[in-house]
Amino acid sequence: MNPKDETIEVPSPLTAAMFQVLLSLADGEKHGYAILKDVAEQTHGEVKLSTGTLYGIIKRLLAEGMVLECRRRPAREHDDARRRYYQLTDWGRQVAISEAERMEKLIMMARVRHLLKKPKPA
Repeated sequence: MNPKDETIEVPSPLTAAMFQVLLSLADGEKHGYAILKDVAEQTHGEVKLSTGTLYGIIKRLLAEGMVLECRRRPAREHDDARRRYYQLTDWGRQVAISEAERMEKLIMMARVRHLLKKPKPA
């Protein structure tokens, strides 16, 4: 069986905020405040995570093995010792990809049912 044909089974449903955190970490490691800013920017302010919500999500993602705390630190002049940096694990990347593909299928079904217009060519 082709591994690409396998469906990743997410341990429990991802919330939209959890997916946004995974998406934020998809392009590299970040500290909490950078994740907050990235999510707000990428969603044009539609998703605003509080620090409590963010760290609750990070705690769950750490427990489920989707992210890990980085041991490497930036150079001292670019770092704040209080910051914790996080990165996606391979499992976290697979879960994020699976969730994105699931959403893509839903969008295609919505287009077939004429709920959404087909995207215009670039």
